[in-house]
Amino acid sequence: MTTQAHVIKTRMPDPAPSPEALLEQVHAALEEMKAKDAVEIDVRGKTSIADYLVVVSGTSTRHVKSVADEVVKFSKKCGVMPLGVEGEREAEWVLVDLGDVIVHVMLPRVREFYALERLWTVGDQPPEQSPEDSPES
Repeated sequence: MTTQAHVIKTRMPDPAPSPEALLEQVHAALEEMKAKDAVEIDVRGKTSIADYLVVVSGTSTRHVKSVADEVVKFSKKCGVMPLGVEGEREAEWVLVDLGDVIVHVMLPRVREFYALERLWTVGDQPPEQSPEDSPES
């Protein structure tokens, strides 16, 4: 027996909110749910999948799921339906794809293991100078 994939047809409101307006709703949801250690990463020019990634921690699987649910609820306030939500069953890492903004809600140990912040910010900082490279005083 073959099963067909469940296809969700979503449309952005017209006019669509700016990525920055969507980010405001995401941050409001994260604040409302007391999510931990939110990091916003500007990925414009690095990928075409989104303009911003937001990585945040939850304190338990229940908290991770609740934070992700709140992000969905707040994004709907500005007319945006998620393009997808993944990982809700295990709730160790829930991804909420809002188009221009992708939110990763993770347990701290999962966040540390995958290190998305380091992955997406490699090369953003100037290389550190070693002592022999620095000019003499």
